[in-house]
Amino acid sequence: LQKSLSETFGADQYSRARKEVLTYMFSRPMQMALYFCTGVLEDETLFHHYALNVPFYTHFTSPIRRYADIVVHRLLSASLGASPPLKMEKEAIQKQADHCNDRKMASKRVQELSADLFFSIFVRVRP
Repeated sequence: LQKSLSETFGADQYSRARKEVLTYMFSRPMQMALYFCTGVLEDETLFHHYALNVPFYTHFTSPIRRYADIVVHRLLSASLGASPPLKMEKEAIQKQADHCNDRKMASKRVQELSADLFFSIFVRVRP
């Protein structure tokens, strides 16, 4: 597969863009991560990370990137006693998680449509 893809990328000015789009299209079927409040979900098997095969998992990046990461940083800080507890009920945290999931899904959909458009143009102009 990698050899076929490398031949498809070519060596012209658009080869890098083709590589990014095709690589993205092949990884698209993977399940997208969802934000959730653990205090709302009763089934702890939903906390499992399939690829890492660990029973409990959380992920966050720098809090300057996404609101969900800010919430995780605040909750982690409070749980370590470094800051006061958040004055949010678990249902309110879940509502924020749902909103973040909705926005992430909308963004992903626009990204997919953009990739589909680029791929269509690529197929049309490629001999």
